[in-house]
Amino acid sequence: MIRKIIEIDKELCNGCGLCIDACHEGAIELADGKATLISEEYCDGLGDCLPNCPTGAIKIVEKDAAEYNHKLVMKRMAEKKKSKGCKTGFAGDGCPGQRAMRMDRNQQKSPSVVKDTTYEEQGDRDISSKLGQWPVQLGLIHPHASYLDNANLLIAADCCAYAHGNFHNDFINGKITVIGCPKLDNPDYYIEKLTEMFKANNIKSVTVTRMEVPCCGGIVHAVKRALLNAQKIIPYREVIIGTDGSIVSDV
Repeated sequence: MIRKIIEIDKELCNGCGLCIDACHEGAIELADGKATLISEEYCDGLGDCLPNCPTGAIKIVEKDAAEYNHKLVMKRMAEKKKSKGCKTGFAGDGCPGQRAMRMDRNQQKSPSVVKDTTYEEQGDRDISSKLGQWPVQLGLIHPHASYLDNANLLIAADCCAYAHGNFHNDFINGKITVIGCPKLDNPDYYIEKLTEMFKANNIKSVTVTRMEVPCCGGIVHAVKRALLNAQKIIPYREVIIGTDGSIVSDV
């Protein structure tokens, strides 16, 4: 079948191994000091390994390739973990920052509160984290992660959390959070990753937060295009946050 898959230029590859840690499917290994795709069936073609390559040796191409086999990948990863006696659960024995984790905030006994002397009229405010899972960067989240199924999804331009002072309570609370920067990252990659995410999971609702600056509209475009590609109709909310932290629009 014709599909997207990675291609590695052995001449450009310096054998650093960063792509091995970045690949959630464990599709890449070093062979003779060079990164090598060990099986077409292990590569989902989403390109999580691309941003980590310092030499530009990896690219996405369209060609006749074996279909991606998620079940085969999961079986291989389980066998690899068992054979190495690994108890970390990191994909490909890679970076701990990519380990998928679900946090049960209901188990917290008491929230952290602070007396804000600048806004005394608000009194004690809950400043405990409401983050429900890890990781949060779109590039690090596997589209088949178990916490995505039946999730209320928050897709946020990453500046939003810095601009809006109560972002955890107002937006993150009760949702699975996905963040990214539509100006600095590849929008086509966002569309492909989100499309797979919507196709693979039963998403209950989608909330998108973006900044009011024009370039931030790219994240809205990516989400809407991905929903169309996935042929999914999901309850949708779009919030625009001003550079001063105020909510400019909420529809």
